[in-house]
Amino acid sequence: MEIVDEHGKPMVPQQEESKRILAGILAIVLGSLAVHKFILGYTKEGIIQIVLNIVTCGIASIIPFIEGIIYLTKSDQEFIEIYQKNQKPWF
Repeated sequence: MEIVDEHGKPMVPQQEESKRILAGILAIVLGSLAVHKFILGYTKEGIIQIVLNIVTCGIASIIPFIEGIIYLTKSDQEFIEIYQKNQKPWF
């Protein structure tokens, strides 16, 4: 059962705070360092992102830029469900 507020919008559970804005901004600004992956707990994917950026001389940094935009366009509830609960590591 989903909890909704007085306007019918889904409420984010208090014990789980969204890291959406932090991860989105870090992905856009420091994407080549994969900081956003480590913030979300995706250590293996963070290391892969760093290696990809080294091997491709930074061309692979388009991936975190796109991820940052995707993160920022999601609602807090969607972000928590997809990236924090279900642990979807890429896009």
